[in-house]
Amino acid sequence: PAKFFDLFYHFPFTWMSTKIVEKNDTQYDGDLSTLDQWWSAWETFMFDTPLEIETKKGMQTNPPYKLLQPIKKSKYPDITEEEEKVSLPLQTMCGAIFDAILVHIMNTVSTPDEWQPLKKTIVDNLNKKKVPRTLDILETETYANSDIIALQEVSSSLIDQAKSRKILDESFWIVAPADMDAVRDQNSIIFLRKATFPNGANSEITSMVEASFEEGIKVPIAKGDILVVTATDRDGVDFVIASFHGDTNGLATKPVLSAIMKTIASNESLSEHILVFGLDANTYENAKPGKQQDVLDWGKHYVSHGLTSCWGDVPDPKNYTTYNSRTYLQPQLNKACKMSDKRANGDVNPKDFILFDKSQFEVESMWKDNTGDKNYIEDMAFPTLKFPSDHGILAAILGPVTPTGDLSCEA
Repeated sequence: PAKFFDLFYHFPFTWMSTKIVEKNDTQYDGDLSTLDQWWSAWETFMFDTPLEIETKKGMQTNPPYKLLQPIKKSKYPDITEEEEKVSLPLQTMCGAIFDAILVHIMNTVSTPDEWQPLKKTIVDNLNKKKVPRTLDILETETYANSDIIALQEVSSSLIDQAKSRKILDESFWIVAPADMDAVRDQNSIIFLRKATFPNGANSEITSMVEASFEEGIKVPIAKGDILVVTATDRDGVDFVIASFHGDTNGLATKPVLSAIMKTIASNESLSEHILVFGLDANTYENAKPGKQQDVLDWGKHYVSHGLTSCWGDVPDPKNYTTYNSRTYLQPQLNKACKMSDKRANGDVNPKDFILFDKSQFEVESMWKDNTGDKNYIEDMAFPTLKFPSDHGILAAILGPVTPTGDLSCEA
């Protein structure tokens, strides 16, 4: 998924934030007509096929089973300590069982010559071409003039591909977290326009933010979810720029904002910086009390910090930026639903925000986009074969509350 977030200052100044989920190009395109064929292919892939993964130590080659990570009780409190200890072999076994079930289902309800070409079309467009299509959208006239682009759930591969694009490489500094997660490969990164920020990012303060979490409170974040940097524009204006991908239930969203505000307030060197924060807050129209982050409660929280959003102080719970649902042919069965229930039981929620200081800026205009063409089609499920994101692009033009310049913001 790709979420875009743009911001324009008086030159103009543009900010963009994008959520992207990119997986390794490991989709098997061989024949899966029988379970025997599947098992031979699965076993070879899982235990014998070398995959090149870029890490801080350089490129490393390992078979897939060595890339599995333990499932931590701290992040998934419903699991037991015993399950955490054996999570690696459990993942391997359950992965094989589930994969076999999927192949059996498809070969039972359809025929290999029907479902396998369809699978290939979907994989080609929504996975293999996801990053190229995302970068194509970033290079369009609508978004290529952004001064800041914040992206979430990004792999090191996307960074490499972006640097290989002439327009993007010549136009932007590409800032990745110092503690980038090359295994989970879902990181928040920021593009800074070179013409607007001649020196790029001054510093990364993510570690300061994480150190500011309330003591004794477990915040459900993972490596790479947060990126917070400082930068100075060509007019000498100092910014704190943040990009964040919230956990599925949105329970980290409020603590992360509070930690950012605490970091700014408690460090004299940051006290005059202007905060602009683009995020996937993972907020819900009808949240489960105590288990999910309610969007109206989230609005009260950012207002309590002297901030407002592109949606105003009180976000409209029905102003959706996601519309997607999952079939049962994927591992997160708790998110699956029937086609007839895709609207009622899918993820149709107001999840995306641009936050800023209400004493400094106000919204002049804004738009949503789930086509890549600066157009949002309501009640349309996405991603589509054309639009690679499960979050819409969110854009706003911000003007100053006092006559100090113009700020326009897109996300």
